[in-house]
Amino acid sequence: MHLWLICRLLLINLLLGPGREMATGGNAEPPVLCANCTHVTVDMDFTSSMVSNEYIVTFSGYYTARARASFISTALCNSPSYTWHLLPRANAASDFPSDFEVVWLANAYAGSGQRALERHPGVRRVTPQRRVTRTLKLTEVEGPCWSTVWRPPRRGSLALGLGFWHATGRHSSRRLLRAIPRQVAQTLQADLLWAMGYMGAGVKVAVFDTGLSERHPHFKNVKERTNWTNEKTLDDGLGHGTFVAGVIASMRECQGFAPDAELHIFRVFTNNQVSYTSWFLDAFNYAIQKKVNVLNLSIGGPDFMDQPFVDKVWELTANKVIMISAIGNDGPLYGTLNNPADQMDVIGVGGIDFEDNIARFSSRGMTTWELPGGYGRLKPDVVTYGSGVRGSGIKGGCRSLSGTSVASPVVAGAITLLLSSVENRQLMNPASMKQALMASARRLPGVNMFEQGHGKLDLLRAYQVLSTYKPQASLSPNYIDLTECPYMWPYCSQPLYYGGLPTVVNVTILNGMAVTGVIVDKPIWQPYLPQNGDHIEVAFSYSSMLWPWSGFLALSITVAKKAINWEGVAQGHVTLTIASPRDLKEGSAEQISTVRLPIRVRVVSTPPRAKRVLWDQYHNLRYPPGYFPRDNLRMKNDPLDWNGDHIHTNFRELYQHLRSNGYFVEVLGAPLTCFDASQYGTLLLVDGEEEYFPEEVAKLKRDVDRGLSVFVVADWYNVSIMQKVKFYDENTRQWWMPDTGGANVPALNDLLSPWKMAFSDRVYEGEFTMADHEMYYASGSSIARFPSEGVIVTQELKDQGVEVLRQEVYTQPAVPVLGLFQAPGEGAGRLVLYGDSNCLDDSHRQKDCFWLLDAILQYTAYGVLSPIFTEHGDGQKHQLPHVDSLPQRMDGNHLHRYSKVLEANLAEARARPLPACPHLSWAKPQPLNRTGISPLWKQPKLLSVNPDAVAFPNLHNRRPQVRPLFPGESGAWDVPGGIMPGRYNQDVGHTIPVFAFFGAMLVLAFFVVQITKSRNRPKRRKPTRPKRPPVAIRPTV
Repeated sequence: MHLWLICRLLLINLLLGPGREMATGGNAEPPVLCANCTHVTVDMDFTSSMVSNEYIVTFSGYYTARARASFISTALCNSPSYTWHLLPRANAASDFPSDFEVVWLANAYAGSGQRALERHPGVRRVTPQRRVTRTLKLTEVEGPCWSTVWRPPRRGSLALGLGFWHATGRHSSRRLLRAIPRQVAQTLQADLLWAMGYMGAGVKVAVFDTGLSERHPHFKNVKERTNWTNEKTLDDGLGHGTFVAGVIASMRECQGFAPDAELHIFRVFTNNQVSYTSWFLDAFNYAIQKKVNVLNLSIGGPDFMDQPFVDKVWELTANKVIMISAIGNDGPLYGTLNNPADQMDVIGVGGIDFEDNIARFSSRGMTTWELPGGYGRLKPDVVTYGSGVRGSGIKGGCRSLSGTSVASPVVAGAITLLLSSVENRQLMNPASMKQALMASARRLPGVNMFEQGHGKLDLLRAYQVLSTYKPQASLSPNYIDLTECPYMWPYCSQPLYYGGLPTVVNVTILNGMAVTGVIVDKPIWQPYLPQNGDHIEVAFSYSSMLWPWSGFLALSITVAKKAINWEGVAQGHVTLTIASPRDLKEGSAEQISTVRLPIRVRVVSTPPRAKRVLWDQYHNLRYPPGYFPRDNLRMKNDPLDWNGDHIHTNFRELYQHLRSNGYFVEVLGAPLTCFDASQYGTLLLVDGEEEYFPEEVAKLKRDVDRGLSVFVVADWYNVSIMQKVKFYDENTRQWWMPDTGGANVPALNDLLSPWKMAFSDRVYEGEFTMADHEMYYASGSSIARFPSEGVIVTQELKDQGVEVLRQEVYTQPAVPVLGLFQAPGEGAGRLVLYGDSNCLDDSHRQKDCFWLLDAILQYTAYGVLSPIFTEHGDGQKHQLPHVDSLPQRMDGNHLHRYSKVLEANLAEARARPLPACPHLSWAKPQPLNRTGISPLWKQPKLLSVNPDAVAFPNLHNRRPQVRPLFPGESGAWDVPGGIMPGRYNQDVGHTIPVFAFFGAMLVLAFFVVQITKSRNRPKRRKPTRPKRPPVAIRPTV
């Protein structure tokens, strides 16, 4: 009887299912469409602005509402009562003590009131309230919710054994077939953990998004819904929050990873997609009070200097809240990481598609906090599916979305499921979970570390790592190999040589032992003598305190003098010991963890001076903290310049071009007084927004006289246009005014004044042809002054300034855009001026001018003037018309607030004292007579962890597939969409034929029984009917 019921249910499920894919001859049949599924691509933009008159007052501890009001009234006792008031915050956190308050200050008393608040002993910080606007652009994609993307076979790693850590799959002469992915949870093989009884039970998950409706059919364990906005609703009016929650914990249709998890829904965005910092601070405090375990934040933005927000994220993770955040949808540009995903204590997630390609929209590293003096850290941490992922619709059913805001809940759901499988959850914290994800991630071949982090999320391998995990410290990256390309790009793209600026590598320290820790003594550099480790030198800079759960270790690597004419590979390792308290309350013994960082460097002999190019990073400024506008005035949808202007971020293609042409590029993160000009052929000053010290102007003049050449690339600058491009936020009632133009032309003119050169404040735009190359001049400056001995290249362009200010179109002939000049004196260098950087910048380049850069470097390095500047480029030697006045700095600008050169003064900003040049203290080596492991990716990521000791139930002997799995691809299998994932699903590919056989036999048996019964049943006799008597027919008369 039980077998009959089971077979009948399975037969019904088989007959009513939406269909399945089959493998026939390696070709996939078209997938059967799900009836209630839509495929939408979500593009998410964030803007952040300060709210006029509103300030967040952060206290040194948590206090009641009455105590907080008392502190503020005491601090503002000398201010009239009508000049300030507390802003009400009616939300779920009102009943709990808080560490901040929001106060309104009148304009006339804002400055004095802020200073009075900061003087109060109970106040830690006073910062402006910020308003965050998130724009979701949902684009429906026509066609099936899932489609198979075909690609030719590619070459991948053939490594075996420990190659498991290096490549996404293993080579086999017989290629596996893979099914079209339908459910992301089963694509990552969550069903194996479900079969073991793990469904997320006992884990509290907070979803910070747009809310969730009360009776959504996909969720069975919504513990609490709270609203932190000024709208009187808890429901989701946009659908994004519902989708995110569904990926994590949906129990039917598009099933999530952990349907038994306890959901806490935080509605922090309005239906207009607006939020405020104070809303997040209150919601974060409430999450801490509720002892949430996992927090998904599918939001982000470039403002990593919103200090109250950043501080609260640190506090959350210090309370063992594992935060997962999307890195942003600003790819494929580099240097586009969003906050808080770029923080060390947060798990930053990037996106890939179901073919294991990095999604084009996924933001790329490096972090830009450390610029200009340092170098960015490795991010994202991991990548996972974020393109075409199915999740819950706003009222039911399923939809398909793409974006890193989709990849983030995939990782959050996986972490929730993993937490429910850990026996000793006291060992779990933000660092230990991140360590497990990094150690188990599968490296994607052909992709660098700033695109994939540690690799693709591997749920089952992470479970194995956590099953044998012991608290310890680890490093990210866990080795430095400047010879391994492409993963270690950009470090691997250029060898080291004697006399070059040190290469800086910023390593993140993860401390899984405790929320605090310290580095014992100092890191130790131990070179391997058999592998020429003594040919390099290492210096360290590191965190004095690891908190929360993390810190940094910055390494500066240079070539020793003994290797001035040597070429080869040098190797060694750095050893550091981390100490953490075992229990802060009981004061028990310390926990100690020692980690090693292998280093491998390729060294070449010092290249000739002409081939060495120096990039000035010190004089580049970006948002945050100031409003620095884009270099192209037509980029109205993204007005902020926030990519760092680094040779490895938005000038990455320029760097690649220089390297491919044999140039060696170094980055200067200090004033121009801090480099030896005799070592370099050309100094690149591109798109500078910073001022210059007077000492820099004088030194550059001496350097050029001694043979250094300079290539200066400017951008637009015009005070009237700067005032025009300011914008007024209706909600914040505040004007945003740029502090400079696309470039700081007045500062550049001061630097060029010894040669009587200057840029103008006229702004030009247009297309032209030079030497058979099409060019686009986008919002550039013209040359106002230039020596008559120099060569000037002119072009006919549109006056964009007239267009912006008067809405008129005016064409200007013979606009001087390029100037080339040989400085006077024997052995002197050369100077080149160009008015527009957009053809070099990846952010908004339409037509590159790398060919022009090649010709200019031939001139600056070797003195060879290409004919394109004289024969085909309208080049001529003549005197430009005299210009009486040059561009002036805008009155009332606030550049001194963000400048490293200027400081505030009573009358006007003035130059600070010239800072001392960075001085590195090289570590004393402790040589070892041994050889290190090679290749370095075989270095174990975690110690005392044996993932292979943990086995899974043998549920997947036969895996349904539909297309070849090429070498280097992941061997993870996907479940067909015809079977909905559930608690009891095991081997779908194996059981479907069995179910079909039993079902067919069952139907056949049913019909046989019915036929047999009908034959054996006695026939019923029909009763005889009496015959009617004949009726006589009478004739009518």
